[in-house]
Parts: sequence; C-alpha cells; structure tokens
Amino acid sequence: MRRVLITGVHSYLGQSLRAFLAQWPEEFQVESLSVRDGSWKEADFHGFDAIYHTAALVHMEQNKHDPDQAALYDEVNGRLPVLLAEKAKTEGVSQFIFLSTMAVYGLTAPYGKTVSITADTPLRPADNYGRSKLAAEQGLQALAGNGFSVAILRPPMIYGKGCKGNFRTLEAMAAKLPCFPAVQNQRSMLYVGNLNALVKCLLESREGGVFCPQNASYVNTSELVREIARAKGKELPLIPGFGWVLPLLRHMTPAVDKAFGSLCYDPALSQYKTDYCLWDFPASVKESEA
Repeated sequence: MRRVLITGVHSYLGQSLRAFLAQWPEEFQVESLSVRDGSWKEADFHGFDAIYHTAALVHMEQNKHDPDQAALYDEVNGRLPVLLAEKAKTEGVSQFIFLSTMAVYGLTAPYGKTVSITADTPLRPADNYGRSKLAAEQGLQALAGNGFSVAILRPPMIYGKGCKGNFRTLEAMAAKLPCFPAVQNQRSMLYVGNLNALVKCLLESREGGVFCPQNASYVNTSELVREIARAKGKELPLIPGFGWVLPLLRHMTPAVDKAFGSLCYDPALSQYKTDYCLWDFPASVKESEA
C-alpha cells in the first residue's frame, strides 16, 4: 500500500489523479492537503510514501510578464514546493513528484516554423511562470538523495474533461464556428489520463528524475478542433487557404502562434520504460467530451 498526499485540494490535476488511483484501492491510499495558507506546516507527513505537488499559481497573459507579479510567482511556485519537500524529507517521505512545465524552456513556435525540444535544449524561461517553476526544480533537485527521490514532470498543454485553459477555448471554437482553417502544424500535448498513468508508474517504481511526457503522437490543431466537434455530434469542415492571412494575424495577436505554431518535444525525450499512453488521440478527445 502506497500512501500518497496530493497538495492542492481543488487542483484539477490532483483531483484527476485521485479519481484515477481509486481504481486500485488495495494499492493506493490518497489524501489531499490545502497549501493556500501556512496551516500545512502543522500537518503530519509521517507515514506518507509520496507527495504529488500540483498546487501552483498558473500564468495569465496579463501578469506573466509583469515584474510586479514576479515575487508572488516566486513565493507560490518557487519557494513553496521546496519548503514542502524539506518538511517531507525530514518526516520520512521517500518521494516527491513535482508538476513543472514545458515553459521552463521559454520557447514559442512562430506560425510556419517547427521548434523541437531535445535533451540539449537549454532552460531559458521567458516569463514569471517559467522562471518560478525552474527555481523550484533547482531547489528540489538539491534535496534529492539519501533515500529521497524527486521526480520532475514538464508536461506540454494538458487536456481532459473539465480542464481549463487553452483547451476550453478550442472547445468553444468547435461548438460555435461553422468551419475551421485547415493548417498543417504539430504540437506536443498530453491527455490527463496519460499523465495519471505515468504518475502511477512513478509511484510504483519510486524513482526520481526529469520527465517530459506527451501523447504517443503529435496533435494537429485543426484535427483536434474537428475531433472535438465530432465528439459533440457536429461535423466541422476544415477549409484550406488560410496560409496567407495567418502570418498577418500573428502580428496582431499571440493566439495565432499558440494555436497554429509547431512546438514539440523530441519523441526520445518522452520515452519511459513502461507505456503510459493508454489513450490514443481520438479516444482521449472522446473521453474529454463525454
């Protein structure tokens, strides 16, 4: 029996993992802990085998580059995970799993170009969110050893039923638009079920390290929106011929690059000894829209 403590009582990813592990009640006992204030310092970590840290201040377009917000990001995303890990190590927890982000690389993909992240890609975060997550990674890695393993996950965009963020925007487009641009791009994405499967593997192996999980295949944005529409019972035509207008629009809004740029992990970077991609692309969209 592995006792797992998830930080972030209202965390979407934390709640998702808890529901996933509930399929094996004889193997996992899962509890959640709020870290919104300092009361977590009085919690007793003795008896837990692992902590899955999902609580974080996520980035928003209006403040991710604001210097006045940097201290808050550093406090919540940078220092808090390290303080939790220090307490966990002192009280006998043997594994700390930290949910970081692809943003630690600081890369974007302009429309029409492909940016591939490999093992040699430097860590150069470009905003408050990425910098604070990288600071936490460095502090946590310094604690690893002497029976305490640290697993760092750097997922790309995560999607699944009830998730927020960019996937919700694509859902709205699929529901409202009569057609969608046919664009040839590819992006690394991660279905939340596949993330949960990897975390389960890490809990079972008790190992540490840096992991860059992604689905088994890259995702094309146009195909994704069409699959979402199909899951809603709607056929969404993909219309070619937008290649000339998107380069113009990208100078007006960063949404063009975020939606249609090609930002990918090298597949070799995401391999694991156990196959964690239990859902293929169509199945994952269908589950997300169920």
